[in-house]
Amino acid sequence: MDGGPRVPEQRRPGSPAEPDGSAALRFGVLGPVRAWRGEQSLATGSPQQRALLAALLLREGRTATAAELIDALWGEEPPSQALAAVRTYASRLRKALDPGVLVSESGGYAVRGLADGALDLAAAQDLVARAEKARGAGDLARARDALRRALALWDGEALAGVPGPYAEAQRVRLDEWRLQLLETCLELDLEQGGHAEAVSELTALTAAHPLRERLRELLMLALYRSGRQAEALAVYADTRRLLADELGVDPRTGLQELQQRILRADPALAEPSAPPDTETTAPAVRPAQLPATVPDFTGRASFVRELSDVLSAASGDGPGDGPGPGGRVMAVSALAGIGGVGKTTLAVHVAHRARAAFPDGQLYVDLQGAGARPAEPETVLGSFLRALGTADSAIPDSLEERAALYRSVLDGRRVLVLLDNARDAAQVRPLLPGTDGCAALVTARVRMVDLAGAHLVDLDVMAPEEALALFTRIVGEERVASEREAALDVVGACGFLPLAIRIAASRLAARRTWTVSVLAAKLADERRRLDELQAGDLAVEATFELGYGQLEAAQARAFRLLGLADGPDISLAAAGAVLDLPAQETEDLLESLVDTSLLESAAPGRYRFHDLVRLYARACAERDEHPPSERGAALSRLLDFYLATATEVYAIERPGDRTVDHLERTECAGMEFREDTDALDWLHSEAACILACVRQSLGASTLRRAVDLLLASKDLAESGASSLSYEAAAFAVRDATSVSGDPQAEGRARTTLAQVLSRAGRFDEAGTEAELAIELGNRTADPWITGNAHNEQGIIANCKNRHGVSEAHLCEAVEAFRADGNRAGEASALCNLSRVLVSLGRATAAIDLVRQGIALYDELGLTFRLANARYALGIALSHASRHTEALSELSTALQTFAANRQRLWEGATHFRIAQVHLAAQRPAQAAQHAEQALTTGSIGGDWMRANILTLLGRSLSSLGQTDRARACWRDALSIHEESGAPQTAELRALLRPVEAA
Repeated sequence: MDGGPRVPEQRRPGSPAEPDGSAALRFGVLGPVRAWRGEQSLATGSPQQRALLAALLLREGRTATAAELIDALWGEEPPSQALAAVRTYASRLRKALDPGVLVSESGGYAVRGLADGALDLAAAQDLVARAEKARGAGDLARARDALRRALALWDGEALAGVPGPYAEAQRVRLDEWRLQLLETCLELDLEQGGHAEAVSELTALTAAHPLRERLRELLMLALYRSGRQAEALAVYADTRRLLADELGVDPRTGLQELQQRILRADPALAEPSAPPDTETTAPAVRPAQLPATVPDFTGRASFVRELSDVLSAASGDGPGDGPGPGGRVMAVSALAGIGGVGKTTLAVHVAHRARAAFPDGQLYVDLQGAGARPAEPETVLGSFLRALGTADSAIPDSLEERAALYRSVLDGRRVLVLLDNARDAAQVRPLLPGTDGCAALVTARVRMVDLAGAHLVDLDVMAPEEALALFTRIVGEERVASEREAALDVVGACGFLPLAIRIAASRLAARRTWTVSVLAAKLADERRRLDELQAGDLAVEATFELGYGQLEAAQARAFRLLGLADGPDISLAAAGAVLDLPAQETEDLLESLVDTSLLESAAPGRYRFHDLVRLYARACAERDEHPPSERGAALSRLLDFYLATATEVYAIERPGDRTVDHLERTECAGMEFREDTDALDWLHSEAACILACVRQSLGASTLRRAVDLLLASKDLAESGASSLSYEAAAFAVRDATSVSGDPQAEGRARTTLAQVLSRAGRFDEAGTEAELAIELGNRTADPWITGNAHNEQGIIANCKNRHGVSEAHLCEAVEAFRADGNRAGEASALCNLSRVLVSLGRATAAIDLVRQGIALYDELGLTFRLANARYALGIALSHASRHTEALSELSTALQTFAANRQRLWEGATHFRIAQVHLAAQRPAQAAQHAEQALTTGSIGGDWMRANILTLLGRSLSSLGQTDRARACWRDALSIHEESGAPQTAELRALLRPVEAA
């Protein structure tokens, strides 16, 4: 970040302040030279007058003599009246600006009295300084954000339209600085793993600045990290040839070294460098009641640091300014979490580390809070007082007197108290020391929000690497090293719960003939998993049973029924449907379960089980839920809730689409939405839960509703984020319906799967599903199947260049939708039919047809699907060589797809925009949009990716980057050859002259 112009603060001592009541002056030089008072633009006069203003602003508040200004404006050939002109320009600027801003002194002029950040260049320099500081501190995200904000201050070319040699020199310098900042920003992108996203910007920049080697180097690295090694090497070849042709030199050493490292597949290039681990360890030694710490304590570094810091504040060893001698306080930390999560292990470990800070002793007690008979506080106090040297005869009888004596005995001492396995805050309060210098660590299954002044810590399961490290330390490195994947399966089956991992590892360590894979296979069976997690007196299920046994009847019912749902978490509204309870009552129950640590609050209004707790909840449901039919009823209510709500979302997104009229009716109501965006937010936030519910509901009594839920949530298939999960659910539904004997359910499932496969570019599979769906639609007379299956088969045939077949199917679809009164479906089929006409070279007819579809969408008030129509219109206009109109339609479609989170359609639209730019002889813009399409992903899967690579290669070839173009075409050819796509002939033709050369 060196080399940028230094702009010190503009306000100087004694300079006039901003006039009272007036808006602040602001100036811009990173673009046209402009001035504002507040939001009001000020006239800055002729080009020479703006040149004078720019020269003064860039002199950093120093005085410029008249001679210097004349030289800045006109150079070696000033006009005869140059001095008079300078005075006139200064006079006019003085009138336009605030009094005292443009001042005359020593025969020259200066700009003074500007507020901080009043000049955009000064603001940019400040942001760059912040970025340097953040980067030096290792905060790469903040550094990148500051640089992006600095770059955003540019508004085109610096000092645009300003004449004179001084302005020209400054323009060159500022442009170079901007490029340096861009390079630094892109370096930060790569350091943070943003290589795929950076490729598009770097492609555009290298096209604009072909001789700038640092940009080429960054592009090579970004391509390599994106798995595009051939393209990365092609960039080097293009660069070497260009430098030789233009400058007669070889690439600089850094670029050559990068090429060699890519050829060697240097592992250090594969991932961004991580900042060094700066974890420090705190020193880790009267009554001395702490239990022994486990010798294989692993992980939890952040929690250890956090709790140690709190204890340091109590002992006076930390940087505190709190009450008491030396800034000491009486610190209380309360750890909460489910049984088996390692609360006691962590607390004992931390307490041992802090022993030296509490030389007057450490007290410990197991309060038995999870059992049926928790320890009484007065009993515990008697034990503590004896341990502290109090004679039995001096210990009073009542709780209040014992607590008071306990606090008196501790006064002036530095003692650590570990209160393990507490039931609630009422049990803990009498046991807390009352003076500074002492500290208490409390563990419990409930969050002690009512324990005043306590530092609350919610202990979650271990991170995967921590869990694997614990497993390895118990089992031994040799046994785990050769079966790392199996070991990861084991700790994953344990839900990364420390107790479960310890039990599993101890079983394996005691059985030398078992392999890790044998243990993993045993734990893979969910029905037997809790039974397998027992060793000696340790058992995961027994730990959970202690918490379950303390629940009230309503809590226990909620615990059992909520555990039945397969989703990763559950919303408050969905939980209400499962429990068949009002929202407030549901929330009270769920929050009470969170307080017991049997349920987790994943986010406001969302809840989840630990995997093993869920298995235990299901076991409880099978054992305790009466009548047993209530389990099925609860899941049926959940399916109804998701189907009713997804149907509402579908209707909001597609007004006038008759699909909703053909869906199964539900007995339970779904959610209602005030805003359209709320509906879309719900669908995407519930994606994993919806698809899990679909797959869980494939029994005979719920199959049709499961199929319709998949159908109603089809937007998830095109979002990118949920596409693969949606595809897996679609296959599961197809398989279930194919053996169900229900042709309507099967027809809808096959139609939906055909749509999914088509969007993934798997046209042969999609065509097979669509053909079977058409037969089922004819047999059942289901208008939804008939219209949509023919529509999809038409899309598939067009992509396979079978245009006559495509036209026939799409005409059938139009007729089927019209017969059903489904005008939205009719509009969709018309737009798809326009694509066929484009392929047949009938662009004008295609434009007329797609405009019919747009008119239907407009009448229905559709905005979301109107984007698909504008996409089709953009393609037709492009083929009619109406490029400006095509870009307008495609840009509008892109904005709508982005607003509706249809990421794959965004990628497809970038591809179409790239096509238009290339047709209009703008290869640099075409390459940039093609790169964005590759980064974003696209409808059409690998087939479309190959088409994008083909287009990118054409764009790069036009830019003279033939080696990289050839790499793109080879990748595309490989994809198309694998699928047997007709585009292979085009690619071989493209490569032939290059190969011959």
